[in-house]
Amino acid sequence: MGEDTMLAALHGELAVHPWHDPETDASDAYSLFFARSSAMAWLTDAAPDAHGGLWGMNDAGQDDEADSPGPMTRKLWFQVSLTGSAAAERPLPTQPFLSCAGDVAARIGVLNLRALQILVPVPIRAEAGGTVTPTVLSLLQEAGWLADTDSRLARRVQVILDGGQVPSIVDAAPGMLAWMRTFEQGVFSCDPTPARGDADEAAGLVPGIADHLWNGPGHHCVTVHGTLAEWSLDALGWLIAFLAEAGAQHGVRDPLVLTVRTL
Repeated sequence: MGEDTMLAALHGELAVHPWHDPETDASDAYSLFFARSSAMAWLTDAAPDAHGGLWGMNDAGQDDEADSPGPMTRKLWFQVSLTGSAAAERPLPTQPFLSCAGDVAARIGVLNLRALQILVPVPIRAEAGGTVTPTVLSLLQEAGWLADTDSRLARRVQVILDGGQVPSIVDAAPGMLAWMRTFEQGVFSCDPTPARGDADEAAGLVPGIADHLWNGPGHHCVTVHGTLAEWSLDALGWLIAFLAEAGAQHGVRDPLVLTVRTL
């Protein structure tokens, strides 16, 4: 199990561009994600003592339509390993990660995203205190990208946070939500009370994230409801980083699988 692994699975419907040839190596999901990551300086070179970048490339793929006929099945997936520069006192780089995934999806076709399922490590932090940490300040600054969005784009969402065989997320969730609600930001307004979740709620998203990549199979879950400023990979990337930071500051130390869908 890799403690630094991020894996994002995009579920929904994908209308592939008529000119796109998935059999061409240069235009498959892996090659496109690699190239886009490199172009944006987010990719760390696969070399000893390499510096810079946010992640190293692991794998990526596009699911064959014959194997994913339903509206909630996986269409694209991307897996990376976070590098040292991503482990500093900054939020998880889920916003650039999902932005890159969205750019790849747009190269391949038109994606109607119905749900996101993402595996993230939880950064090591001190327990939440009364001060605004550099990580939280960075998150609040990044929220400015989604300021002044059209209110008609707002969506009610359900977020399932699954700790697998580790129960810490269940105990931490009430404090996490209370902590999140203390910050003024316009990206995500969460309801005050989490609900005890059920891993079966995410079972319709197939294929799921392999158990060996985290503490799977899913078991200890909480469900959070709230309003997201817009249903976009940008907003989802920010939300995932915010939730991971909240977990980190409330004693969660193990990887989480988060499933987000609109209501």
